Amino acid sequence: MAVKRSILTCLLGFAIILAWPAGRTAEASCGAVSCFITIGSQQQVPMAGLLTVNGIYSYTPMRLLPGTNGVIPGIDTNERQLILDHHQEARTITQMATFDLNYGITERLGMQITIPYMWRTHHHIDGLGEDGPNGEGEPTTFSSDGLGDMRVGVKYNLLPTLRSMVVLGFGAYLPTGVTNADDSTGALMEPTTQLGRGQVGLNPTIYQTYEVIPHRLSQFAFASYRHTFQNNKGYQFGDQWDINGGFNLVTVPWLVLTAQLNYRYMLHDSFNSSLLRSATPADAPDFPGEPVVIDPNIQNRSVPTTGSTFLAFTPGFQMSLDGVISSAWTELTSIYFYSQIPMVRDSNNSLAQGTSFIFGVTRSLQLRKS
Repeated sequence: MAVKRSILTCLLGFAIILAWPAGRTAEASCGAVSCFITIGSQQQVPMAGLLTVNGIYSYTPMRLLPGTNGVIPGIDTNERQLILDHHQEARTITQMATFDLNYGITERLGMQITIPYMWRTHHHIDGLGEDGPNGEGEPTTFSSDGLGDMRVGVKYNLLPTLRSMVVLGFGAYLPTGVTNADDSTGALMEPTTQLGRGQVGLNPTIYQTYEVIPHRLSQFAFASYRHTFQNNKGYQFGDQWDINGGFNLVTVPWLVLTAQLNYRYMLHDSFNSSLLRSATPADAPDFPGEPVVIDPNIQNRSVPTTGSTFLAFTPGFQMSLDGVISSAWTELTSIYFYSQIPMVRDSNNSLAQGTSFIFGVTRSLQLRKS
């Protein structure tokens, strides 16, 4: 029975995270995102005194979609300039190792701390119309690793029944992520490629699950909203909505198969800046040349090519190790693997998320008796 309870607990929490995008960066000029998926016990409220630890690794590639050219604006936060048609995107790869802690304060109230460490590489052609003998721009690379924005939150279980669960959550993203990394030319990279957003973000969530067939098949749904305030560089990431749902199937007591749909909708970013455009052959003899000023006034502007729509199908599995090997090392421990496969993508001529991979381990520890 203890093994079954452990598997059911992992299954319920697992369903929550599979439905919730783990946050992350907006697709903007030089955009980068992180794979969003629910991974066991991140959204449920653990039993009182129970600490659940998740170690998660994700790999998220981004490339151009067919029919797009990747020509996007440049964001110069030092000069407060938005330069139209200044970059041409190539690719971005984000790897993230996440340390996630969930603790049950009471049977209904829990707290969560999520600490991400990120590795990001990005390639684009910079300075279109400005650099190169024919204004073709200069190939530029960016590579950075470090702490991302931490999230702290609380959760309350409104419906703690044997077959149902409804959990309301509220979290805040803290501006702990790196925001001052440079590209290969020594220039400060744009806000959307940095590892952190540079400002606090608010993140309410709601999670629901129901056991259609007790201990065998469960349904889940999850919704999340994220609002990030404008940072000190005058840049504000667009609001983000995540809606997810799916099913978990217990095949044998130690193996759970899962399938879900993950939907993400992101609004345009905004930037307090003047407005310019890259020089074109029509500007000869000042081509290649400096960007042409359209509006010198500093004002809040929507950033073209930001915002996106993304729908993915995510199959995966979770294996309870204590159901396979009985030992002190495997007690209340699970491993998991998922693949997030894009179905519908609209990234406004910018980079779009490709097939992503996630794997990790979950372990629960009873710190105090309820």
